[in-house]
Amino acid sequence: MPPLPRILVVNPGSSSLKLSLLGAGDAELAAAEIDSGDGGVDEGALGAFLDGPGGSYEAAGIRVVHGGRDFRAATRVDQPVVAALDRISDLAPLHNPPAVHALRLLLARDSERPVVACFDTAFHARMPEAASLYAVPWEWIERDGVRRYGFHGLSHAYATRWAAAELGRPVDELQLITCHLGAGASLAAVSGGVSVDTTMGFTPMEGLVMATRAGSVDAGAVLWMQRRHGISVEDMERLLDRESGMRGLSGTSGDMRAVLSAADGGDGRAQLAVDVYVHRLRRCIGAMAASLPRVDALVFTGGVGENAAVIRERAVAGLGVLFAGTRVLVVHAREDLQIAHEVRALLAP
Repeated sequence: MPPLPRILVVNPGSSSLKLSLLGAGDAELAAAEIDSGDGGVDEGALGAFLDGPGGSYEAAGIRVVHGGRDFRAATRVDQPVVAALDRISDLAPLHNPPAVHALRLLLARDSERPVVACFDTAFHARMPEAASLYAVPWEWIERDGVRRYGFHGLSHAYATRWAAAELGRPVDELQLITCHLGAGASLAAVSGGVSVDTTMGFTPMEGLVMATRAGSVDAGAVLWMQRRHGISVEDMERLLDRESGMRGLSGTSGDMRAVLSAADGGDGRAQLAVDVYVHRLRRCIGAMAASLPRVDALVFTGGVGENAAVIRERAVAGLGVLFAGTRVLVVHAREDLQIAHEVRALLAP
């Protein structure tokens, strides 16, 4: 492969498509964010970006949320890989289908330039089985691949690399807890650059309280509600994924800015929602610490992690007994830089 000074980064979300062209030194040469409220990929908008300055790339990297059992690292994409990813789209039905669509579009447009799939689950693929397995019937694990996969891996990986640079220490010497707090939220215990535990599980619903996701809920409560009220699987998925979390508790949109504003104005439900959020965050940080020999730094990233200082302050204030002297760092989330890093590492001559 020749040198790769220009990397096209494609980040398809459930409601938007983020595009960027990164040059030498990760300089941003072009960027666009395209609304895709139906969860698809706007082929015309993507084509227009590629017909302009975005098209002058040597290789492309695409974020794929779920890699399942088989995709445990960044992978160069060909048609068999696309077909394999299509078969596991039901693992992340809101996020994987747009990524597969984008992969197909890029391959159809130019089959010569390499395209690399970068997985959010890959950073957690080396978690020990003690941390990654559920205590469920063994055939679920062996036959169906039910286990804790973890998510936001690209963000956790970037935060880990950034923290090592900020602390001026080799990443393999550090014990970190990385906190990706956005609309979706997860923590990772990172030992020597390797994720050894995380809060999300088989899907991105487990763990912390999020904007509209409940986080961890007793499965028995879910089953009881379904039996009691005749709630379908589809409706329960919608309720837990889009009607719960801060939105459900506070009665607001679930956006942390709106919740904090309402709480500051004396809204009791909003105040309670913040209390629940912070309590779960502290508890989960403590759980991540239990998977590490020590904690050198807490690293906050994501929209809430970066911008809601009151959330950071309240979480850290409640952890003094565990983390006296631990550094607290804040880093801007840059999944695009991590994707470009993985593309270059995979395709380096």
